[in-house]
Amino acid sequence: MKQFLKKAETVYIRHVGILTVLSLCLSLAVFAGCAARQPEPLKSVDTGMGTIISQTIYMTRQGEKALRTQEEEDAGKSYVTEGDVPPAEEILSLIGDMEQNLLSWRISGSEICYVNSQAADGQDRITLSRELSDIMETCLLISAASDGAFDITLGQVTRLWNIDEWSGSDKTGYEPPIEEELLTALSQSGSRFVSLQGNTLCLSKRVQLDLGAVGKGAALQVILKYLQEKEAQGKLEGAVISVGGSILTYGRKPDGGSWKVGIINPGDTSRNLGYLDLSGQWCISTSGDYERFVEVDGVRYHHIMNPATGYPACSDVSSVTILSKDGLLSDALSTACFVLGVDKGEKLAEEFGAEALFVDKNGQLHMTEGMEEYFRLSN
Repeated sequence: MKQFLKKAETVYIRHVGILTVLSLCLSLAVFAGCAARQPEPLKSVDTGMGTIISQTIYMTRQGEKALRTQEEEDAGKSYVTEGDVPPAEEILSLIGDMEQNLLSWRISGSEICYVNSQAADGQDRITLSRELSDIMETCLLISAASDGAFDITLGQVTRLWNIDEWSGSDKTGYEPPIEEELLTALSQSGSRFVSLQGNTLCLSKRVQLDLGAVGKGAALQVILKYLQEKEAQGKLEGAVISVGGSILTYGRKPDGGSWKVGIINPGDTSRNLGYLDLSGQWCISTSGDYERFVEVDGVRYHHIMNPATGYPACSDVSSVTILSKDGLLSDALSTACFVLGVDKGEKLAEEFGAEALFVDKNGQLHMTEGMEEYFRLSN
C-alpha cells in the first residue's frame, strides 16, 4: 500500500458530493477538454433516492436523430420524444422504480417494505424476486467476508438513530437512542439471523432489513444495463452518471478524453483533494463520516453504523473511496472498509478485486497499489 504523507488539507468527503461529478456534469471549465464542433452532451441535474442525480450523456449521430429539440420560453432547449424517450428521463424512471418498488423500507408497496412487514409478523421464510435475491446474495457475501462489518439487518438500529431525517435539517432537539432500546434492537439484528436459499430468504429474530448502504450502487447496475442496451443499438457513445456519492462512467467522450471524477476535500467542500483519471466503464462509491450526521453537545453522530456496537463506526478513517466494475460491490465495500479501517479494509477490497483510497483521521491518504494508477493529487 502506498501512503501519501502530503496533508493537502484535512479530508472529509461528502456522500452527496464526495466524488464530484457535478464538476463534470455542470462545469464547462473544469476538465472540459471538448474539441470544436463536437456535439454537446445531454446534461441534467435532478433528485432521487434522497440525493442529487447528475447525468452527462454523449449520444451518437444515430441517437441524436432519434431525438428532436424545441424551444421553451423559460427552459431553453428541451429534449422531447420522437419515438425515443430522452435517456435522462428513462434513467430517472429506472431509479424511481427501483426505490419505490424494490429497495425503500419507507415506501409502502416496495419489496423490502413487504419483507420487513412479513418478518415483523413472525414469517421466517419469504420468497424474493430474482432482482432482490441477487442483491441480497452480494450483500450477504460482503457481510461474511467482512466479519459482519457490513450488515443489512440493522433496520431497527438505524430507525432508532434516524440520522437521515435529522441530517441537514433545521430541526433542533435531537436525542441519541436510549441505551436499553439500542441494545434490544441490536440483539434482534445481525446477518447470522439471515440466510438465502435460492430465492427464499430465511429470517429469525424478526430482523428488519435496511439496504440504504447499497441502494445507490444497485441503481448503478440498473443504469449500466440500460447504457449497454443503448450502445448496442448504436445510439450511445458514453456517459457519466452520479447518484449521490456513487458514480458510473461508461464508454468514451467524443473527443477521446478520459473521465475525470473529482474527490472533494472533506474539510472544505469547495475544493478538490484530487481526482480519478478513468477510461471506459467504472463504478466509484464513497463512505465518509461527514456525509450525513447530527451533532449533540459537540459530539458528531454520523450515519455509518458499526454492527458490533450499534453506534456510529469509529475507525481510523474519515472516508473510503472504492473503485470497481460493479456498482453494488463498490457501494457495499465502501461501507465495510470504513468500519474496518485502513489495514483490514485494504485486504477486503483486494479480496474482491477492487481498488481503495482511504483518508485517515489525520488527513493522510492511503491507497491500494492499483489505485495509484488512477488517482491524481491536486496541486
